[in-house]
Amino acid sequence: MEAARWQGSGLSEDSRARMNTECVGWAYTEETTLTRRHLTASDRYLIPSAEVLFEEIILKSRFLTYLAPAGTVLEAQAYLEKIRQIHPDATHHCWAYLIGPPGSSGHVGMSDDGEPHGTAGRPMLNVLSHSGVGDIIAVVVRYYGGTKLGKGGLVRAYSSGVQSGLQSLVRHEKVTYQSFRVLLAYSSVDGFKRLLEEVEGLLEGESFGLDPEFKIKVPKESSAFFCESLTNLTAGEALLETLS
Repeated sequence: MEAARWQGSGLSEDSRARMNTECVGWAYTEETTLTRRHLTASDRYLIPSAEVLFEEIILKSRFLTYLAPAGTVLEAQAYLEKIRQIHPDATHHCWAYLIGPPGSSGHVGMSDDGEPHGTAGRPMLNVLSHSGVGDIIAVVVRYYGGTKLGKGGLVRAYSSGVQSGLQSLVRHEKVTYQSFRVLLAYSSVDGFKRLLEEVEGLLEGESFGLDPEFKIKVPKESSAFFCESLTNLTAGEALLETLS
């Protein structure tokens, strides 16, 4: 026999019991501030889509500027080692990376690799920090041509190489998602899917038993709006569980 259901077309008694025993990862309180888009710098930002190479000759020195995606410090270090292996005879392999949102300083690194202090890594990092791009590494390979550029010339050479590379860099948006498991009544499925589309969420799995169950991902900056809207849509009868 089908389990008794809530008043109207709500969840089954079985799902009601699960709501009482399972961890619901979101709850609305009077202090909760909910907006359609609560965007923070770390939720959504541009990152490189692919590697870029820019090459120029300055006073007989050959400069090759590589830009590439690097989502972690280990990825940045691995990419640097790759470039070193490609150019083992280069005079310098100067580099800078920025892991995380544009302009953040939590995970950054740089090196002059034998150039005068402050003439390579720092200027490169400064350009990256103001580029509007995150999760990125820049490596500038120099083959010395016999003419010294001076400190000012080196700063201009290394920073302009990164700037020129950025002009050709293809970018795409990195979105931070929050995963949820949702259990609701059949009568709420259409509205739920419209809401998921509105917040640019992703449907990762679904099953249709006594009550429909969905596994979804929602952009982090929209998660509060989504939770409030789902609560209103289902008159508070939906089970919403935050997944790690």
